[in-house]
Amino acid sequence: MTAEQINPNAKRTMVFMGLLATFGSLLFGYDTGVINGALPYMARPDQLNLTPALEGLVGSAICIGAAIGSFLSGRLSDAYGRKTTLSYLSILFFLASLGCVLSINAQMMIVCRFFLGLAVGGSSTIVPGYLAEIATSQYRGRMVGLMDLVVVFGQFLAYIVNAIIAINLGHDPHVWRYILAVTLIPAVLLFLSMLIAKESPRYLVAKGRISEALEVLKCTHETQAQAIAELNSIKDVLAEQSAAKNLSFKDFTEPWMKRIFFLGIALAVTQQVTGVNSIMFYGSQILTHSGFSTDAALVGNIGNGLISVAGALFSLYIVGKIGRRTMLTIGLCGVLTANILIGVISSTLEGSPLLPYFILTLTVIFLGFQQSCVSPATWLMISEIFPTRMRSTCMGLTILCLWCTNFIVTLVFPILLGIVGISNTFFIFGALCICSLIFVRTSMPETKHLSIEEIERKFRNETK
Repeated sequence: MTAEQINPNAKRTMVFMGLLATFGSLLFGYDTGVINGALPYMARPDQLNLTPALEGLVGSAICIGAAIGSFLSGRLSDAYGRKTTLSYLSILFFLASLGCVLSINAQMMIVCRFFLGLAVGGSSTIVPGYLAEIATSQYRGRMVGLMDLVVVFGQFLAYIVNAIIAINLGHDPHVWRYILAVTLIPAVLLFLSMLIAKESPRYLVAKGRISEALEVLKCTHETQAQAIAELNSIKDVLAEQSAAKNLSFKDFTEPWMKRIFFLGIALAVTQQVTGVNSIMFYGSQILTHSGFSTDAALVGNIGNGLISVAGALFSLYIVGKIGRRTMLTIGLCGVLTANILIGVISSTLEGSPLLPYFILTLTVIFLGFQQSCVSPATWLMISEIFPTRMRSTCMGLTILCLWCTNFIVTLVFPILLGIVGISNTFFIFGALCICSLIFVRTSMPETKHLSIEEIERKFRNETK
């Protein structure tokens, strides 16, 4: 192959490699969405007999596992490779999912959901990194955005499967086991996909496997010259990192760095306190509390999954057209309005046959704003505000905080629902949205059109 010779399959190969890895994202979405349909059935007295507190632990156990998994997975992938680590995670996905299916009590279910969370957290960290490392600079943004799309598609798919199984097998007391059993399929697919996937060229270079890295780059670049140029760039970056002094606590004491770290954590908390995962995890319970039957709630919940996919697709269109702060502001205003309206309508129309239809409409509106504006802007800003040398460490800690907040929200939601009802619960989320809006408008800088280096200089110059 000459320097000018075109590889016509470069883009196709790159996309194919990305799709293989996103089976991990599919599992991320499916495993966080499937509990929505299974929980109402497993909570029954003749099954796992779950109290509201136990429901919260079953739903949130995956989050605390994910917090730990996201923090540890970076080091594992650096040591053993992205491909190998995802292969091991697929096995963990399978075994933990099987444990959930076979659970005989709430304690066993909580433990298995925790281990499932380890795999979810690992995939949430490794997959976007892998996508960024195999993609050319031209397609990197879209490739990383693919992960968000596949996650919400996995949740959407879970809602559809939940409804189909519940409608056809709802008379069976063990229907929740059949619902959870479907999660075994994508785990097997992820394992098989890793058998044919290529390793990240960055990892290969870091391990001194230069020739293997070049072969991978030739598959994803149109010319050999481009592949060699990318290889040299990777080698230069790794050389700079090796020459730099080790990261220490002192680095975090710089005023500008403390500000960035605070903003990253605040962004992570903001994304979760809107109440998004109360709907993604407990959407069926919200609709049944409003007046739908269990089967009708599961069917109605498909609308939540569909709007999430549509919102993720729309975000790919608007992200390059409006600023990050503007996206966050629009999204937070939308979810704030939806939270307040859910609170008002659930109290004023209590007992009305129209109530569940209003609640379903408002949850759809909520997720439309959340998935098109709040979530993508959050993930984008978290990935770009940290300086290169500290990005992995800072993102690991930030994502840890995100999952911990997710755990708290998911744990307390069914408890709040049982104690103060739907109305007051969503008023609380509305109050938290107001706090988030104030934070975004007063503290969050705009980073659109700025390079990583320019963002760092901006923070250094503004924080003296």
